[in-house]
Amino acid sequence: MSEIATLPPVLPPSSERTIAFVDEVARRHLQHPQPTIFTHHVLHGGMYARTMMIHAGQQITSTLIKVPTVLTVYGDCEVLAGDGNTYHIQGYQVLAASAGRKQAYIAHADTFITMAFATDAKTVEEAEEQFTDEADRLLSRVGENTIIITGE
Repeated sequence: MSEIATLPPVLPPSSERTIAFVDEVARRHLQHPQPTIFTHHVLHGGMYARTMMIHAGQQITSTLIKVPTVLTVYGDCEVLAGDGNTYHIQGYQVLAASAGRKQAYIAHADTFITMAFATDAKTVEEAEEQFTDEADRLLSRVGENTIIITGE
């Protein structure tokens, strides 16, 4: 990752260069045993939220996020986003995050990351397919999940 940048008011879309880099990092990660990532899903009131906890020392990559979201981070991590910028996020941060993001994370301490967006989805799978065209690559498809769907 590059030099640490100041966190912007909106986490920007990823450049083609950043997307290619994150894809290469993901490809390399797949050559090693994958950690089990626990994902907590909530579908309620026209909103979908997914929370993942990344343990200290773990690295993960995201799929290409095609909708704007609110990203809530609690912990200590670095995220590669935008045009190859690395942002250090510490403590509790609620971020506006643009569509068109593909990111890489490194956790320095156990870190919780929650992504939320408005949806008309009725299932987790529908919500996942709304936010990415790469749903088959999501860690929630192979990891442990808690799912709360209220129907409200």
